[in-house]
Amino acid sequence: MRSIDLDLDLDIFHGPFDLLVTLILKEEIDLWEVRVSRIIAEYVVKLADSGEFDLEATSSFVVLVASLLEMKSRLLAAAPGLEDDEEFEADEAGEELLAALVRYGQFKRAGEALSVRWADHAARVYRQAPIPARFLRAESLGQALPGEKLANALEPLLRQPPAPDVSHITDLAITLVEELRRLRSLLVRNGGFTFSAVAPRGRLEKAVTFFALLELHNRGEVELRQARPFAEIAVTALTVAEALAVAG
Repeated sequence: MRSIDLDLDLDIFHGPFDLLVTLILKEEIDLWEVRVSRIIAEYVVKLADSGEFDLEATSSFVVLVASLLEMKSRLLAAAPGLEDDEEFEADEAGEELLAALVRYGQFKRAGEALSVRWADHAARVYRQAPIPARFLRAESLGQALPGEKLANALEPLLRQPPAPDVSHITDLAITLVEELRRLRSLLVRNGGFTFSAVAPRGRLEKAVTFFALLELHNRGEVELRQARPFAEIAVTALTVAEALAVAG
């Protein structure tokens, strides 16, 4: 599997993503303490900043993250009242992750081999045996059918299928990457703001804005203050020295 160029700065780990997966498989890092959503957000931001899309590396990342999510979901499902089985479930999930990575590599190599064969032989047509004599000449069907019969038979196939119903799909007006850029621009221009002043009206868009603020806070770019629960959230930009002091 191709190495994934992604450096992580989590609460319990700082380093490349490949090393994190290795440590989880060796049970040197507890999967309970790993925020998979944070890893996904870091990778999305990295893709947006790089401006390049590596299909092979992204496929490897999706396989690894999906396996980590499956492992964590199994642990969460087995958590209540199964203290003795938690270690067994983690071991079993780790073995399944390794098996999934092996299967991924097998299918990847098989796809590459088929791609090479297709490039070499796509333009060739082989016939291993002669056509049987009974098929060399089509038997007469009796009375010839008019052309309109064929048109009527093909007419259902030519109809335009109905458009699928997509009313249940919510179309987000903003993405996390766009919201991060917008909030950073406001911080550079104003130095700070309140959440209600910059949040969009839609509930989902507000959730994206809130997640972007948490991401900026985790990165040490802003300070969030709230006088009491459910009160207004004040956002203030931090300088490099202030960010280092907060991190320390």
